[in-house]
Amino acid sequence: MPRRPTRTVPTVIVHGINGSPADHWQRWLATELSAAEREVRFPELPNPDAPDLVEWKAALATSLADLQDDGFDVVAHSLGAALWLHHAVETADSPRPARVALVALPASSVLVDVAPSFTPIPLDIDSIRRAADGTVLVGGDDDPYCPGGIARVYGAPLKMAVTVIPGGGHLNVDAGYGPWPAVLDWCGRDNLAFIA
Repeated sequence: MPRRPTRTVPTVIVHGINGSPADHWQRWLATELSAAEREVRFPELPNPDAPDLVEWKAALATSLADLQDDGFDVVAHSLGAALWLHHAVETADSPRPARVALVALPASSVLVDVAPSFTPIPLDIDSIRRAADGTVLVGGDDDPYCPGGIARVYGAPLKMAVTVIPGGGHLNVDAGYGPWPAVLDWCGRDNLAFIA
């Protein structure tokens, strides 16, 4: 049986607070995609230890500026996923990705002290749906940064597909997510579903 062609569009990777350490799955993903000769954009967002929404939105917009509508994917983790929701609601003229995976979105209540400019995280269904051809949420069922769980906090109000990973925590290095084949597999397929 012939192998299915692998997706080749550019991937924009958006890190969270404190950047993305060398052993984080986002760094691993960037290396794997680059090794497969895929275009990767991994903007270093300013002041990652003291994030400011205005600065982060400007850096993200710069990274997206010359991409083609429906011709790229976005994979965002934690505060980077919250950044994407703000971008989607507040930036109408930005290039539109084909697919977006928002991983380990933190609850607004958790961000009040660490990233207050990001609160509240917008939940405008129409704007978020217009911002991409498809968006999927991915989160651990025990994420300490999303009390109540990603399905209830984000999936239900946004009426959006959710992949819940048992024992996944915040899907970061502390939870054991260095190399993460599931996210690489998602980047290589054309459909939206995230298979954990």
